[in-house]
Amino acid sequence: MGTDDMQRKADEALGKAKEKAGELKGDERMRGEGQGDQAEAKAGRLGDKAQDATDQAKEKAEGLADRAKGMLDR
Repeated sequence: MGTDDMQRKADEALGKAKEKAGELKGDERMRGEGQGDQAEAKAGRLGDKAQDATDQAKEKAEGLADRAKGMLDR
């Protein structure tokens, strides 16, 4: 687990705590901010996963291109 992922999980946990505190205090603004913090953290984690998948696909495509070039050079 990378540092960014750990930070996003911590941000998500803080968002949950803020949401619960808002519920207990009857503070809808705090509750909404907590939900927003959670959504932002989740979106960041999904973005990281998408970037990882893109990088892996790029590496595979480059490998296939190198193999095809090698076959043509024979």
